[in-house]
Amino acid sequence: MNRRATRRFNDPRVTFAKFESDKYSELIKRIEAMLANLDGFNERQWQEEILRIILFLFPKYIATLREAPVRDTLAGKDRAIDFLLIDASGYIDGVEIKKPSAECMVTKNTYRENHVPMRELNGTVMQLEKYLFHLNRWGQQGEKALNKRFASQLPPGISLQIVNPSGMIIMGRDQDWTQDQRTDFEVIRRKYRHVLEILTYDDLLRRLKFIRSQFLLLTSNDSISDQPHVT
Repeated sequence: MNRRATRRFNDPRVTFAKFESDKYSELIKRIEAMLANLDGFNERQWQEEILRIILFLFPKYIATLREAPVRDTLAGKDRAIDFLLIDASGYIDGVEIKKPSAECMVTKNTYRENHVPMRELNGTVMQLEKYLFHLNRWGQQGEKALNKRFASQLPPGISLQIVNPSGMIIMGRDQDWTQDQRTDFEVIRRKYRHVLEILTYDDLLRRLKFIRSQFLLLTSNDSISDQPHVT
């Protein structure tokens, strides 16, 4: 069995490296252009543009639903979450997207030598946590209601399911922070990691640039390996 010839495939990352590096370069240019022209987008346009990029950065999600109703069983009324993200198995997560603001994440000054979260960040975290809470309480009734509401928008064969949904918040900038601010923000971010992920727009850019750099490295290595060896 060990001596049997086995078929070996090329590394798919190398095969598609050039296409992938070009793709991520375009996404980076798009975000940078948006950040340089904040007034050129209203809130709705901004959210839709960022959401398209999120689907590239988090490929486990295959579709999105805008302003999905969430039943508040405690207050007896419906609320609306910005977006629901749908993965390939139909499980849903929530995302809140805010236009970037220079000062909405952590304070410049310290309280007892700590940079604490600002009101906008605290409010957005609380808002999304309540949406996730109400989604869980809604359970199977919520699944039926959402599937009926969005039947025409769902990919073929996908049925929405609510099982401990997580959340994502995209807001703010961090390019001008001190190292102490970055450290304290990471403490805040890790506090909520079991429920939701908090990303700044500079986080998005760094992730996209890092992924691109890996594909560029594969491209350069592949071009070197294609050259004839001189002995």
